[in-house]
Amino acid sequence: MPAADQNLTASHLEMIRRFYDAAPGPTATALGYRDLLARYYNLLIPENASVLEVGCGGGELLARLRTRNVTGIDLSAAQIARARSRVPHGSFHVQAGEFVELADTYDVIIVSDTVNHAADVQALFERLHRVATPGTRLILNYHSNLWRPLLSFGRALGLSAEAPQSSWLSTADIRNLLALADWETVRIEHRLLCPLRLGGLESLFNRWLAPLLPVLCLTIYIVARPARRAKSPPAPAVSVIIPARNEAGNIQAAVERTPEMGAGTELIFVEGHSRDHTWAEIQRVQREFPQRRIKILQQTGAGKGNAVREGFAVATGDILMILDADLTMPPEELPKFYAIVASEHAEFANGCRLVYPMDENAMPFLNLCANKVFGLIFTYLLGQPLKDTLCGTKALRRAHYEKIAANRAYFGDFDPFGDFDLLFGAAKLNLKIADVPIRYTERVYGQTNIQRWHHGWLLLRMVLFAARKLKFV
Repeated sequence: MPAADQNLTASHLEMIRRFYDAAPGPTATALGYRDLLARYYNLLIPENASVLEVGCGGGELLARLRTRNVTGIDLSAAQIARARSRVPHGSFHVQAGEFVELADTYDVIIVSDTVNHAADVQALFERLHRVATPGTRLILNYHSNLWRPLLSFGRALGLSAEAPQSSWLSTADIRNLLALADWETVRIEHRLLCPLRLGGLESLFNRWLAPLLPVLCLTIYIVARPARRAKSPPAPAVSVIIPARNEAGNIQAAVERTPEMGAGTELIFVEGHSRDHTWAEIQRVQREFPQRRIKILQQTGAGKGNAVREGFAVATGDILMILDADLTMPPEELPKFYAIVASEHAEFANGCRLVYPMDENAMPFLNLCANKVFGLIFTYLLGQPLKDTLCGTKALRRAHYEKIAANRAYFGDFDPFGDFDLLFGAAKLNLKIADVPIRYTERVYGQTNIQRWHHGWLLLRMVLFAARKLKFV
């Protein structure tokens, strides 16, 4: 940072420090607001995560997080003294975010209602890479500019505390500054229509109405991940899980057409109580192709979701993929998924059948319409663009799958397909999801296992389930 910029930054930070050194303790209204903020932070942060809050003040937010591995930094020595008293299990330091210097790195970095106080927001975001890993999530919350007059009126009435001179950055401003500082936005959430306790009415506004009226919400959350990636990461090994039920005619083609990827590719066939000779064919193909690494098993439960989980349990690859045995997603396209996950352009690669023209009989018109509608709904629910929720091909790293599995209790065992268990889990962990357009082809053997009306009803139930667990909380 040039000397002139350093002087301006130091002058602004000194003004902020003096203000908060002299500030009284938080009001009841401020503490109630922190309760509401913490509700959403606890939704975004795993309970075992290590957390750093930049501009932690007196530790009011950190005290309300479920995780106990918390660290806070703040300019004000007086505020840090309060934080140490309020959060005895935490670690606290008198530092500015623009010059943070800590020995540790953190799973989550929080900048809560302080980004507009920063002297140099881009410098702040750049500096935070020093305490981040490639898997770190930066979570910011700030006030919508639409509320600026109302908040000023609230301060005039004494309903909220005075604040130092600050910026009023828009969401576009913050996304631009994140990009300039090599942070990639993962998702944006709008929360809190009512920041005050109103005898329970605030729950009606914040839980049920806020997701429907995002433009009117007070608080905006942005989740970002580091965009800096290793130039030459080691090539990971791959496991391709192939659930197969009544797919005897496709087994050999799945082996012949699936390319070798990365440091090596293993194929894991999971046979699912077929009525044809699928299991015998899987055994034959394993014998006929000794040069390929092929594992075979018969699932102990029912449904594709169970088959996928049992396949993942025996996989040894660093990257886990799912390939439907009907081969309507051409196996030759799997390297696209590999490249996205291996290069860390995204942490979850989701196949998308709705971009390129498809074979004439590949997807009935009603199914096409339903897939487009579900894509729009789940884009809203997950907070990330998602065009096709039901393409069976997905890829992610083993380490991320293990975290999804460890947090599965939040959603429960609800998904017979397996797609939504992974998508919901990825969204809950704030993994970056990327659609991978593929050429969808017509099935050449057997009949689909999809039951349009029965499974359509299940999908509607899962929409409501996802809304309850991810949006209306």
